[in-house]
Amino acid sequence: MSSKFGFNKVLSVDVLTVNVSGRIDTETSPELDSGIKPDLNGVKKLVLDLSDVEYISSSGLRVLLGFNKTLTSKGGEFVVRKPSQMVREVFDITNFSDILNIEQ
Repeated sequence: MSSKFGFNKVLSVDVLTVNVSGRIDTETSPELDSGIKPDLNGVKKLVLDLSDVEYISSSGLRVLLGFNKTLTSKGGEFVVRKPSQMVREVFDITNFSDILNIEQ
């Protein structure tokens, strides 16, 4: 896995799929938030593929929580797809596994 942060968005009708790579931390989480949030108005489902994310910090968790709140408040769905083992452990420790819709 590369530690270089980046994400790629694919919009299909009303489903936005975002493939994220690298680290989601205090430096990169604002970029992720501002890069996705404007697109949430027109979508019913956001899928965040975290299979190439090697680390997530509390600021990254906060961004995911914001996406979840935005989508569910308007009857949409937020899915975290294939979190890496490291990210999955963070979700388990912080109980985000109970909050988020996670697909393996």
